[in-house]
Amino acid sequence: MISIGLALYLLGILLLPHDVKGAKIAVTRKVLALGAFVFAGFLLVGIAPQNAKYINFLSGFPPPTHYSLFQHEKGKHGLQANVMNDYAQAVLLSKQQNKPILIDFTGWACVNCRKMEENVWTDPAVMSYIQTNFILVSLYVDDKAMLPIDKRFTYTSKSGQAKDINSVGELWATFQAENFSQVTQPLYVVMSPDEKLLSNPVGYTPNVSEYLAWLQCSANKNK
Repeated sequence: MISIGLALYLLGILLLPHDVKGAKIAVTRKVLALGAFVFAGFLLVGIAPQNAKYINFLSGFPPPTHYSLFQHEKGKHGLQANVMNDYAQAVLLSKQQNKPILIDFTGWACVNCRKMEENVWTDPAVMSYIQTNFILVSLYVDDKAMLPIDKRFTYTSKSGQAKDINSVGELWATFQAENFSQVTQPLYVVMSPDEKLLSNPVGYTPNVSEYLAWLQCSANKNK
């Protein structure tokens, strides 16, 4: 809608209060309007989940298809992971299956997180390796959902500062900062079933081969 509105404005069809109706439209504005219409067309086609591949060049900026109202047969990012957002359950499954835990510190508003999910996690080799070798848990540090009253508490950080933990996001953001000394997302952490760090955490890693090598190295240390 914004792109179409921009095109109509450049063509002089939509006017702002200071614009003069009927003014001559320069060729440059016409070319830019055409570009805006073409861009709107790409976005319109990409609305349907089956056409998402046509707007991969915008990966990370528009909401991913699994955030939409469309129905999906596959799980998030196409990964049939055992766990999504429950860390305690991830630890339990990790012990039961003797698989390391892959913690995905992410955020709903994290562009680089979406790029990793859409361009790296969807790679067949990466997807298969995660499904086979890890218990995946995604922890959203900006989740505004409030914790149950009995789960809220005041946490004293390593620096001695007191912080009220009232929301899901505050819980996971504090968990990340206190345990891994990182406050940026995405952050990927691999832990053993007894919650021991198996490798150095990594952040945004758009190179598929590099990310897969890190996963393999991390998983091998659990054997």
